[in-house]
Amino acid sequence: MSLQTPIPTGGLLRRNPGFARLYLSAIVSFAGDWFAVVALQGLVLETTGRPLLAGLMLATSTLPFAIVSPFAGVIADRVDRRHLMIGADLARAGIALGFLFARDASTIWIAFVCTALLSAFAPFFEPASSAALPNLVRREDLARANVLMGSAWGTMLAVGAALGGVVAATLGRNAAFLMDSSSFVISAVLLRSIRQPFQESIREPSHVTVLQDIGLAIAFVRREARVRAVLTAKALFGSAGGTIALLSTMAVQVYGRGDTGIGILMGARGLGAFAGPFLFRRFVLRNRDDRLLLSIGAAFAIFSVGYALFAGAPNIWLAAAAVCGAHIGGGANWTISTYALQRFTPDEMRGRIFSFDYALITMTMTTSLALAGFAAGRFHVRTVAFAFAMIGLTATVAWTAWAWRLIGPRALRRGHPAPAP
Repeated sequence: MSLQTPIPTGGLLRRNPGFARLYLSAIVSFAGDWFAVVALQGLVLETTGRPLLAGLMLATSTLPFAIVSPFAGVIADRVDRRHLMIGADLARAGIALGFLFARDASTIWIAFVCTALLSAFAPFFEPASSAALPNLVRREDLARANVLMGSAWGTMLAVGAALGGVVAATLGRNAAFLMDSSSFVISAVLLRSIRQPFQESIREPSHVTVLQDIGLAIAFVRREARVRAVLTAKALFGSAGGTIALLSTMAVQVYGRGDTGIGILMGARGLGAFAGPFLFRRFVLRNRDDRLLLSIGAAFAIFSVGYALFAGAPNIWLAAAAVCGAHIGGGANWTISTYALQRFTPDEMRGRIFSFDYALITMTMTTSLALAGFAAGRFHVRTVAFAFAMIGLTATVAWTAWAWRLIGPRALRRGHPAPAP
């Protein structure tokens, strides 16, 4: 297949029926998530009028994830990943119904509690899904499957956020919350229908504690320079993520578009995240270390420049175009780094490594989101957006220089692929 031609999605899904169901499960779940995010952001801003709380809502959706992830990763390497993911889906379906009881400023705390609980259960799903993916596709299809899976998040952000804004504005926010809960149930049903194993073997070592298992994963990261570089890239990417917290504030307070405006900007974010993996697919399909690592830096730079343009956009449509461009880089960064970790990490360690990956980015993202929300309450939102874009650009340059020294210029120029997992 030429690297310039589209990925043959139909053939890929037919050859890998387990992956097809996992992919559909992700599509459904992501759609519900973004319906809820738009409704929650609108609810917080409408009932409190405080950008700080809108930023804290996004931070609340990430901090518990970061705390629970290392322990969830150990479990994902010890038990059946499919059962673990189904249990996480069903728990989140019940929690999402709690949003129905958050109606005004006096009950907005319920939304924060439910968001935190959803975040705490998510580590039992997301890292396990990334760790399981290589076991659900043929080896030669892994790169293409990652491109398709990476685009799923952006696809449903574009569709779910845009429709979520319309649904919240027309049918009411409760309809969006009900759809979010239902999406978790549908996802669980799809996962239950998969018959392929989600890992090579289920390991239950009685003589190794959870903390010892985490220690073994840390030792692996310390001796594998490529894994260390990719994990660090994700963490630095999260440090510039505070700009995302400003999308709803810009839509409501700068452009005066309310929930519909939030949907427009979130939809633009999703469109870029959908396109990014496809536009950068050549760097994934060539399976070269130099292309993988250097393209992570390039994608990060695109993200930062896009948000610098967003900060000065005079209207919501130019703002949406800038956000779309930024998340072309963001989507590519996520897909390339995920595929790199799958290639560089053995199956028995993959759950823990992906839990570290998600934990690192959520910790830096949480801090960045909270700081952006705090700063937006004291400075003009455009100034704050530009400042975080510059943080991202600085981090891009620093990481690229560091990774080049860490891996070694000769090794990168040779571009030898790592052994397949």
